[in-house]
Parts: sequence; C-alpha cells; structure tokens
Amino acid sequence: GAPIGGILLTASHNPGGPDNDFGIKFNTANGGPAPESFTDQVYAHTKDMREYRIARGVPDVDLAHAGEHELVCGDAKLHVSVVDTTDDYAALVAKCFDMDALRELVARPDFELVVDAMHGAAGPYVKKVLGEILGCPTGSLRNCKPSPDFGGGHPDPNLTYAPDLVSALGLTKDGAPDAASEGKRVPDFGAACDGDGDRNMILGSRFFVTPSDSLAIVAAHAHLLPQFRDGGGLQAVARSMPTGGAVDRVAEALGIPCFETPSGWKYFGNLMDSRELGGETYDPLICGEESFGLGSSHVREKDGVWAILCWLSILAHHNQGKADGELVSVRDVVTRHWARYG
Repeated sequence: GAPIGGILLTASHNPGGPDNDFGIKFNTANGGPAPESFTDQVYAHTKDMREYRIARGVPDVDLAHAGEHELVCGDAKLHVSVVDTTDDYAALVAKCFDMDALRELVARPDFELVVDAMHGAAGPYVKKVLGEILGCPTGSLRNCKPSPDFGGGHPDPNLTYAPDLVSALGLTKDGAPDAASEGKRVPDFGAACDGDGDRNMILGSRFFVTPSDSLAIVAAHAHLLPQFRDGGGLQAVARSMPTGGAVDRVAEALGIPCFETPSGWKYFGNLMDSRELGGETYDPLICGEESFGLGSSHVREKDGVWAILCWLSILAHHNQGKADGELVSVRDVVTRHWARYG
C-alpha cells in the first residue's frame, strides 16, 4: 500500500554532522510538508505523553545500498526496504523537460557549466540526470558525494556559503562582477543545491540571479516546458510574502492567479491540492520563496535539481539555431525579461 507519510532526517541548509545541526521533518501521504492541522494534533499529543520507549539491540541497517532487511527485537519484527530513488526521479524529470534539447545545449562548444551539490542529497541526482543522461562533463559536477557533515561546509546555496562557485563564475560575495576575473574565461552557467536538495542558486557568467527574478523568469517560460505545455498550461503562480513581486507582473500578463502566502512550503501545497479539496484548479503551479526555493506541482516540495533543469531549458530555447560563439547568456535572458516586465 501507499505510505502514510515520511520522516526526513536532515540538517537542511545548515552545517551538519555529530557536532552541528540535525533536524526531523514529517511529510504526509501526498509527499508534502505536514500542514498545520496535522502538526497541531501532534503537539496536542505531546502534552499527554508520559513516557517513550527505546528498542535496544536492533541491528544497524546498511543505508548505502538498496536491499531488504528484517529487523527483530524480542517478539517484534520490522521489515525495512532501502531504496534508490535516482532512477524514479530521472523518469519524472524526463516527462517534465525536453531532454534532447538539454543535451544539445550542454554539448555546445561555447557553453560551459558548473553545478555544486555542496556534498548534500542532491549529488546522486545531479550525477544521474546531468551527468549520465545529459552528458555533462564529470569535472563540471562538483561535490556530488554526500557527506554527513557536508564536507565541513555550510550547505546553503547563496553568495555567502558557496564561495568557490561564486568565484568560479566571476562574482564577488555581494553578487557583483569580480574585476579580477575580467579577461578570463568563466563558465556560462552555475548552480548550487543545499544539503537536502530543495534550495537552489542560479548564476550566469559574472551575473547573479535573485530568487525573485528566477521565479518570475521560469514562470514566464513555463509554456516551453513539456510539464506545463502538455499539462494544460500554467494555471497559477505563488510566492512567499517576503519574495519580491516580479512574478506578479508575469501572472498579470498571462492572466492567471498570483498568490501571496506566509513563509513555508506547506502553504503552496494547499494550492496544489485545491482541486482535490473541492476548490479551484491551480495545478500545474509554479511557486517560490525568497530563501532560494523554487518548485512546482510535480512534487510537493521545492526542488533544486528541477530548478536547474528549468534554467537549462530556458537557455536551450534561446540558443536554438544560434551558431557557435553566439550564445545567449543568463544575463541576456534576465535583461530581456526586465525589458518586458520591468
């Protein structure tokens, strides 16, 4: 049967390991973060709890390899399945994007990219999709081996905590072009994901894309993506309250609803489930937040790898038919968007 929920053990975008952060998230049966109605009930139960018990002597489970395990503790038994979901994810994004167009982009002689998984959970998915399927050079996919302490780093994909990527793209820590990089060849596209793979940062050659602009530009190009083109078209967009209003202008131009929500991905999930709850249809939906989160209704969480593939798809579209040396850059895409939408 279908799982009733999932428990995520994660430090998210914070430093991890034995001496640093560790957190627990619970996602409900639809795959999304637990809504307040659920967490309120959990909290109510905590006020009535009088004890909890620990099962001792339970053998460790090898989480590094897929397989089946039967755990026995006294008279109790528990079956544990360790699964590898990279193939499932690859099959999902193959339906969302034109993979042939992406392969054509990454094969261009005048296009170079760097993706930094920051030693987090996105690493195996980056290697599978961008490496094995799209053919990105191995050296362009950095820090893709997950580490319990994220390689001793702070896995938050922003200008402060991804200094190596920022420098490689010819930028300073405040997002300005680095004068020291002038005259040097720097990659045309850069991206990073956080510790649990849901946040992302997008960079161009000497150019930083803000989360607000990233959300707006992906929404403006949604009609090019098979996920939306074949799914009835983009139905709505949503942003957290602190996120800039760039996407509002796109929604107005497209004639679709734009929702402002409190911070927290669970509020976007309410919009995705609206039809099933007897409300309006807002699916497929694109949503984003100020803290480098971008996603859609293909899953009930923000998705860093999906965001990277969105941007590569946008670049692939703008470079169709362009000769070698005539690359339309990230900066070009953003400045054209500003010229149209402000």
